[in-house]
Amino acid sequence: MLSKKPYIIQNSPFVVPTTDGKLIEEHFGNATDGNAQLSIAHMVAPPGWSEPFQTPKFDEYTYIIKGKKQFIINDEILILEAGQSIKINKNVRVQYSNPFTDACEYIAICMPAFSMDLVNRED
Repeated sequence: MLSKKPYIIQNSPFVVPTTDGKLIEEHFGNATDGNAQLSIAHMVAPPGWSEPFQTPKFDEYTYIIKGKKQFIINDEILILEAGQSIKINKNVRVQYSNPFTDACEYIAICMPAFSMDLVNRED
């Protein structure tokens, strides 16, 4: 009888289709392995990128690898740089953007996992 290994190595993350030039590679989460509890994604936001405001029903942790990313949280503007991280609580209105000249590479972790049903983006 073969035993299942006590770990999973992700060699082929799910690449989320986008129309705004942003790279989203989900390593674990709803789209990749059906995990609704947690999602981990590697992202690259191109210069000039932004998303609409949203009020997600998940906590989101962001760790900046390269570049800078702007956050507007309840009308407060924050800019994080490489080596910094932030946790934004669920049910908080936030807007993410990269108004800078260099791409921003970062890791995003959502608990529960990212889902379009939970993100509550504004039109």
